[in-house]
Amino acid sequence: MKKTLALIAIVAGCSISLPAQWPKYLESGAPRDAQGRVLMDGPTPHTADGRPDLTGDWMRADRDPPPPQLAGLTNRGAAGVAVERQTSPFPPDPKSPPLPTFWDIGANLPGGLPLTAWAAELKKNRMGTSSKDNPDANCLPMGITQFHMQPQPRKIIQTPALIAILYEANYGLRYIYTDGRSLPPQGEPTPWWYGYSAGRWEGDTLVVETNNLRGAESGPYDGWLDVNGSPYSNEARFIERFRRPIFGKLEIDVTVDDPKSYTKPFTVRINQRLQADEEPMEFICNENQQFRRRIKVD
Repeated sequence: MKKTLALIAIVAGCSISLPAQWPKYLESGAPRDAQGRVLMDGPTPHTADGRPDLTGDWMRADRDPPPPQLAGLTNRGAAGVAVERQTSPFPPDPKSPPLPTFWDIGANLPGGLPLTAWAAELKKNRMGTSSKDNPDANCLPMGITQFHMQPQPRKIIQTPALIAILYEANYGLRYIYTDGRSLPPQGEPTPWWYGYSAGRWEGDTLVVETNNLRGAESGPYDGWLDVNGSPYSNEARFIERFRRPIFGKLEIDVTVDDPKSYTKPFTVRINQRLQADEEPMEFICNENQQFRRRIKVD
């Protein structure tokens, strides 16, 4: 029971996204119907240099079923936790990589995650303490995959030389350099929560490679791919492929290449839906943060 309550506390702290309360401001240049509604299936916008424009406010499109500990709760269950039905606003693509969940990045991978013995033991230990050290539960940066899957919005700002992603959750900020630079050697710069990211365009796809991440060896809050604690190490390398096939959809394929944690690389698809005419809000996670000190684990 205590572990279930601890999990509910983590959900309450990280997974509730409130509608934006900023004054409404219509997005300029968005395709609209006669009633002024944004046409989500409209054409992909492009920048002045002809690249697909990823700029916009985005929210993860696919909602997860609740984890087993919260199964049976509907609408607002215990402790006011919002438990959403599993939905997908976009038709499933049978050719795409499997969809992850916020709880388990490998939930839909055939055969599950290819964990090494080191990673399996670490994940077991993390789940055994109700994931109390998950960085999101401690108002710390969540890392690349958790931020992509976090059910709170993020803003992408694209320039020719730099793409910035501003996350509402935990006030995260990530830079992707697109000025032609290469990744630095592994271990050369100080490891970052989001690593060091360099991007390049391959046709209409932005390919981003990231290394020099703070892996699980760095500390208990580091190297979490999901809430369940699937780890990544200091040796991890991420490859992301961003595509905007229509106006209102962003596809992100994430490949995790980490020989210390996984016996082979694996790839998942994380869909994003445009939050037209909305803006992320200020979100100060550690303001009056109380729940973690109350968590008790048998």
